[in-house]
Amino acid sequence: MADDRVHAFDDDVLADHDAVGLAGLVRSGEVSPGELAAAAVARAGRVDAALAPVAFAAYEQPRRALTGTGTALFGVPTYLKDNVDLRGMPTGHGTAAFRARPARRSARFAEQFLSTGLVVLGKTRLPEFGLNASTEFTAAEPVRNPWQPTHSPGASSGGSAAMVAAGVVPIAHANDGGGSIRIPAACCGLVGLKPTRGRLVANEQGRRLPIDLITDGVLTRSVRDTAAFFAQAERYHRDPALPPLGLVEGPGTRPLRIGLVLDSPTAPTDPATRQAVERTAARLEAMGHRVEPMDLPFGPQFARDFTRYWGFIAFLIAVTGKLLLDPGFQAGKLDGLTSGLRRDFQREFPRVPGSLRRLRQAQAVYAGMFHSRDAILSPVLAHVTPPIGHLNPNVAFEELMRRLNQYVAFTPLNNVTGTPAIALPTGQTKDGLPIGVHLSAAHGQDRVLLELAFALEADQPWRRIQDRQPAI
Repeated sequence: MADDRVHAFDDDVLADHDAVGLAGLVRSGEVSPGELAAAAVARAGRVDAALAPVAFAAYEQPRRALTGTGTALFGVPTYLKDNVDLRGMPTGHGTAAFRARPARRSARFAEQFLSTGLVVLGKTRLPEFGLNASTEFTAAEPVRNPWQPTHSPGASSGGSAAMVAAGVVPIAHANDGGGSIRIPAACCGLVGLKPTRGRLVANEQGRRLPIDLITDGVLTRSVRDTAAFFAQAERYHRDPALPPLGLVEGPGTRPLRIGLVLDSPTAPTDPATRQAVERTAARLEAMGHRVEPMDLPFGPQFARDFTRYWGFIAFLIAVTGKLLLDPGFQAGKLDGLTSGLRRDFQREFPRVPGSLRRLRQAQAVYAGMFHSRDAILSPVLAHVTPPIGHLNPNVAFEELMRRLNQYVAFTPLNNVTGTPAIALPTGQTKDGLPIGVHLSAAHGQDRVLLELAFALEADQPWRRIQDRQPAI
């Protein structure tokens, strides 16, 4: 079939380096941060019309922290997702319900993000308030997948994923309240670690919630970039309640016990995704790890409880928008998904206390899965990334929710329990779309996931969008 991939890789100063490699070139004096930024801006211009990933461009006045050249990612260009405040840039949250104005102050995470040495060129698009699993809108152009622009890049960090996969920048901000780092990583062939809750500073939206689902992070093309970001971010903030992470630089040395989950209790896994997970399991066994099938101790009730809580978040957005976002906020302009979730919450309100109680109890149940295991391997998603339109907010709400529940069948558990999980691009469909696999670990055991990721990457390097693909 025709090769429709969209990317900006070139023989400019960015070349095909990852972020760690570019920072090394800056430290050696071979290139300057300004040269890297200019090349990234030029690359963004080449893909923006085809992929539509940019929410706000600050190309004339990029933002950087006053960090020294010794910081891990000094001078590397990047983007911030458009749901975190950075002083002087608007924060639009992907919605038409209000007009975004420049933020008066930066969120604490934005300061931590800058502390790594990254240079922020602007903001990337997300679906309305990050509630959808595809970066699509009621009326605006969707963000498209660089590997196949007729398909979704995932969400909610879809704009960031498109920029990294297309080679505009090697690393970009993402955050995750139900899979929003891991889903776009799986769809776009990237590495996406959702860290343990508390590993980074608290997200200012999530910390207001009864259960804080949201953690920040990054999307990258290499494991070492993800590891370098978290090691440097830990110098800005370290939660003393968690084991220190430090700089993870390669695979671990001990054999691990890994559980294998192929199907969610709520949705069957499609054949291509199942094959990607099974092949990854075989590779892990060949490395000396012990992989054994297991069942998740969570049934359909968990999905119902999570959906009710998702509705609670939509309800809060609708009723507090004027106070927390903008006096001109208009709830009537919220898209079909946000409005439908709000209505569902209002109907289901009497059941919400029970849902909250069960979701809190999930932490202990999740911890029990790791009494005899070090990690769990599963799909990221129950099926491969869908075409644009499948998850559009204009789809009738009941049908859209059915489709979402058949798709996002694995990731929310780690948000509820606050535990780490990583998406890795180990598979592909027959027509070349990436398929991600999911590794989860116990609370605080982010290092286990990074070491496994390093091992898989070394064993079989990730596919590159800029390389000619073999005929299938």
